[in-house]
Amino acid sequence: MRISRYVQAEGVALRDEAALLEICRRPSGTKAGAKSTLVLMDSRGKEFSSEQFAKFLEDYQDRNPLPLIFAIGNADGFSDVARTAAQHTISLGKMTLAHELARVVLLEQVYRAFTILKGHPYHSGH
Repeated sequence: MRISRYVQAEGVALRDEAALLEICRRPSGTKAGAKSTLVLMDSRGKEFSSEQFAKFLEDYQDRNPLPLIFAIGNADGFSDVARTAAQHTISLGKMTLAHELARVVLLEQVYRAFTILKGHPYHSGH
C-alpha cells in the first residue's frame, strides 16, 4: 500500500459495533481509559476539504500518541453509544456510500493528506 510510506494503516472488518468499542477499549461507550482515538465516518459529521483534513491529521499527530481508528458504519449508521465513545465524527460528503466505497475514499483521502503535508505533487491543490 502506498500509504505505508507515511503511516501504518490496517483495514479490519468487524462483526458489530460492540467489537469496535472493544478494539477501542471503550466498554459501555465511554471515553475513559481509551487506548485509541475513535473517528466515526458519518454523513452527519464535520466536512473537510483535503487540505483541512491534512491539517486535522497533522495536528492530531503533533498532539496525540494514540492511534486513530476510523470506523465506517453499516447502512443504519452508528448508535448513540458509539457516538458518545467517539472523539470525532467526520463526513466524506452528504451522499450515502456503500461501506466498501467509503473505505476506498477514506484511504485515498488519508494518502492525499500525507502527500499534502509532505509537499508531494500527488495533490494538485484544486
